[in-house]
Amino acid sequence: MYDEFLEWIDGLDLENMSEKIIAYNFNLYDSEETYDIQLIGSDEFDEEDPDWACSEVYSSEENVCYIEITDELKNWEKAQKMFAECVRKYLESGKYADVLKAAKAVGIGFVDGDIELVYLDGKII
Repeated sequence: MYDEFLEWIDGLDLENMSEKIIAYNFNLYDSEETYDIQLIGSDEFDEEDPDWACSEVYSSEENVCYIEITDELKNWEKAQKMFAECVRKYLESGKYADVLKAAKAVGIGFVDGDIELVYLDGKII
């Protein structure tokens, strides 16, 4: 799973992101066969209000990472936890880790659910 995530995010052009971006979120979607991951950059961030992720100034749009739903990933909560671990690992040494960590926060979550922060104020959490 991490290899697919790595190939996808490294394939995005994140070199010259807008200075307006103060937080990133990995939006998760589910379908019958896959979980889909999209990256957005927001010009808002409020740890108490997850609607900050609705203020997009960047989106990978239709360029998403597709992860097949396996027996191990049928539970969405377990899937989100595993995807969050992928993001944490990427923040440690990924190609665009410094770009993402230049923001105040990085989160991940299903678009109809809560956002889990994986990076805040200079620390992977």
